[in-house]
Amino acid sequence: MARWAGWISDRLTQAPHIKRPTVERQLTLLIDILIEMAGPLRRQTAQLWFDACEFYGQVAAARGLAAGEVVEEIQHLRELLIRDLSELIAALPARYSMATVLRLNRQVDKGIAHAVVGYTDALVQNLFAQRGTPI
Repeated sequence: MARWAGWISDRLTQAPHIKRPTVERQLTLLIDILIEMAGPLRRQTAQLWFDACEFYGQVAAARGLAAGEVVEEIQHLRELLIRDLSELIAALPARYSMATVLRLNRQVDKGIAHAVVGYTDALVQNLFAQRGTPI
């Protein structure tokens, strides 16, 4: 989490009104939910994961990021997870290791999709707030 937070904190210069501890708490929450999604409660925590990722996208819009940067930040999490978990996953039997990697990638992909939805919703809401509802 520290490496992901450090990498993202370097990008916070665009939004000085959003403090580093706030973003770190959000990243910790995302990782905690993702950990729960690997366990027996994965079905129960799926909606929470989607909502948290959507909120992450909304905060990314407030930080002034582009949509591609939101995707890049979560992709960076995937890269760090694969690096950190590679030895553990490789030690599993082939059937379980492949299933674990596929499940992790599927959940990160769904999280990216929901983050982009949250980002887009925040931009549209901001546009309507500035210009009103189009006829």
